Amino acid sequence: MTEAATEPAWRQRAVEKSTRAAKLRAEQRVQRFLDSAQELIGEKGTTDFTVQEVVDRSKQSLRSFYQHFDGKHELLLALFEDALARSAVQMREAASAETDPLRRLRAAVELLYMQSHPDPGVQRPLFSDFALQLLVKHPAQVATAHVPVLTVLTDLIEEAADSGAIPSGKPRRRAALVMQTVMFAAQAHGVPADGHGHPVDSGEIWRFCLGGISADQASD
Repeated sequence: MTEAATEPAWRQRAVEKSTRAAKLRAEQRVQRFLDSAQELIGEKGTTDFTVQEVVDRSKQSLRSFYQHFDGKHELLLALFEDALARSAVQMREAASAETDPLRRLRAAVELLYMQSHPDPGVQRPLFSDFALQLLVKHPAQVATAHVPVLTVLTDLIEEAADSGAIPSGKPRRRAALVMQTVMFAAQAHGVPADGHGHPVDSGEIWRFCLGGISADQASD
């Protein structure tokens, strides 16, 4: 018999309760660090703050900070991942308001475009500064951070293909191409590469992406 099997049930329950309590406390400490960093970004309009400022703002210890994060980079990465996870949730909610699979996909694509489009009145240094640094120095971390958004688009493309609205074939690869197209176009302020003509809007982006994912995939 294993040691776990011979332990009294009360002991197992006590250990599990203690573990859950410790996990909850750790999650609360982490959230205070994240909230404090987000407040500093909002006040400064930049990611140029120190770990000590975050620690002081959170009213926690430096030792506690380094128990949860290796340093400032990992803290900013957590904020970046959290922002993209929230974006994915909002995309799924927008899609759920539609019943037609193609309209569900369109709702998600257009919302992603609007989420990614810079607002002149709102500073988003996590995306304008930190994300660019990540892309150059840590591309694998960028890919991991975008997984929630990629998953939503993959699911919706699969649903549209299953319904016959678009041809089937490599939904995750299509989703990656759609995501990159939408986000890059949005971050370029919707201005065409030639600098002429009307700015690109979410409807035009959707029609462009639909043309790509509806094309003949015989070469897949």
